[in-house]
Formats: sequence, C-alpha cells, structure tokens
Amino acid sequence: MTIAELANQGKFVITAEVGPPKGVDIREMLENAELMRGKVDAINVTDQQSSVMRLGSLPVCSLLKERGLEPVFQMTCRDRNRIALQSDLLGAYTLGIQNVLCLTGDFVALGDHPQAKGVFDLDSVSLLRAAKNLEQGRDMVGNELEGAPSFCLGAVVTPGADPLEPQLIKLEKKVKAGAQFIQTQAVYEPEKFESFMKAVAYLNVPILVGIVLLRSAGMARFMNKNVAGVYVPESLIDEMEKAEKRMQKSVEIAARLITDMKSLCQGVHIMAIGMEKRVPEVIEAAGL
Repeated sequence: MTIAELANQGKFVITAEVGPPKGVDIREMLENAELMRGKVDAINVTDQQSSVMRLGSLPVCSLLKERGLEPVFQMTCRDRNRIALQSDLLGAYTLGIQNVLCLTGDFVALGDHPQAKGVFDLDSVSLLRAAKNLEQGRDMVGNELEGAPSFCLGAVVTPGADPLEPQLIKLEKKVKAGAQFIQTQAVYEPEKFESFMKAVAYLNVPILVGIVLLRSAGMARFMNKNVAGVYVPESLIDEMEKAEKRMQKSVEIAARLITDMKSLCQGVHIMAIGMEKRVPEVIEAAGL
C-alpha cells in the first residue's frame, strides 16, 4: 500500500532513506536497504542530494521495487524542465513506483558542480499540480495521455522555521495542489513540533516527523549554523560531546525524540545520512 493508504488506515508510518552512490557500485546501498526490510514501510531515494552528482533516484527506486521493497521517488525541480519531469513521472509509474516526494531542490552552488545551471522550471507546488494533471489523463498543456498514472504524492515542510508563517502558507498550497503525505525537515524540539502540529491540524494530511541522526556535536553545530529551520538544543549537543560511544548516543537521542513526538503525528521519517545500518536500532529503541 502507499504511504497515504497506510496512514489513513491508522498505521504509524515509518520511512527511512538511502542515498545513491557517486558511481555505479550499488552494493552497500542495497545492503543498507535490505537491513530495513520489514522494519520500514517505504524507503526514500534521494535525488542528487545537496546538489551533488550521484546515480539517479529513478533507477534506484526501480531496483528496490524489483527486490520487493517499497520506494519513495524523490524528485527535485533543480535539474529538469517540465518536459523531463512529466516524462520521469510517467516512467516511474510504468516501473510500479507510486510514492513520489516533490521537492524544489537545493541550489547548485551548494554542490560539487557549482558551475552548473539550475533549471527550476517548476517548483514543488507546480510539480504537484503537474502530477495531478497526469493522473487526470493530460499533460501540463492539456494534451491527452494514452493511459493515466496514479500516484501517492508527498511534499516537505520545515516545522522549526522562524518565522513559521511562510511555511504554513506554502504547506497549504502543497496540500491543495495534491500532496497526500508530508515529511518534515529534521526536528529536535518536541515542544515546537507540537505547536506546529496544532497549527496545521485543519489540513487533515498525514505528517511524518523528520529525524536526522547526529554523528557528532560538530555536526549538530554545523546544522545550527547552516541549515535553515533546524535547531539542535545545546543540551543534545552536550550529550553528544560527552558520550563515550557516539553512535550509541545518536541512536538513543533519535529514539527518544521519536518517543516524545509519535503521539503528535502519523509517522516518522528517519534520515541516517551515512548511518543507515543504525536505522533498525533506532526503530527498536523507539519501540516501533
């Protein structure tokens, strides 16, 4: 079943993610995905994450599907125009992929090809609308399709943004455009997340709280300085700094955050970022 179908049946949805390699050696990535079998409901496949050139999301989603794992096809608008985006959506459906996360994408200056030209022909909201058009049997300019796809469309939001109002306005637009589930940016402050959930309750859309595993105190400080809308409290940074076994502490903190917030939302999205082998430990420690 799709993410939205699971959530609508009352299941607490668990998703995680894998990042395709920078090359064609997919063994470790597939091993990491296999560790999540039976632990998560779906696995996001990142799309040129942080604007770094990697193996594409679509072929990796297809590989996961062939292995009986449920993928979430992440699509960014940074690298493709509306023709290519619509074509890839049709391609995904023909490969049996229905969960699609629609993203605008990071700027190319952040990645390893800063001289590249960002496309941004569409943004996340217009990509959602384009996907809904395809479901209705027509492309963006009204041409009729020979067979229409059916998707479970997702989008993202940053609950810790300051000010929050622009995020709320855009989230409402995403839901109206067709988003059927929401995955959030990393959250480390349960109290703020509770306030956010109260503010968006009227949208009646499943929300999966985002959890990024902390590798170190330095990583936490880097995110505080460079990732908009994400704040790791000093108390958590202090815990990481004093921990003798950092990876074990990272799992403990992630599990604690999930436990604190799981009653507020409809699921969790675990972003391990190089610590994928720890995802089953987090799930078990959180009692999921």
